[in-house]
Amino acid sequence: MNTNKNPAYGQALAELKAEGKVPEFVELRQVEHLNNRLESDHGKLKRLIRPTLGFKSMRTAASTLKGFEIMRMFKKGQFDGWIQSVGGGTEVSFINRLFGLHL
Repeated sequence: MNTNKNPAYGQALAELKAEGKVPEFVELRQVEHLNNRLESDHGKLKRLIRPTLGFKSMRTAASTLKGFEIMRMFKKGQFDGWIQSVGGGTEVSFINRLFGLHL
């Protein structure tokens, strides 16, 4: 498992192993740049959040972040298989079918 150098990860992994929730063979590698691919994915989301000037409540934060993530998933092509399996077309036609919208 690759993480940053936060010491809490080592303790958490040891506890999970002791509880039997993580196999004993799992190793913790706390090397600064090994998880950059995952960490860099957050940067794009942070750039979307910054102009919103924060959130007033957890409810609005959760709703807004879900919407951002769904749109990013469309952009990354992660819905392509699903779109093709339910009739094909574009993302726009998929949303129209899903929500009954007529743009």
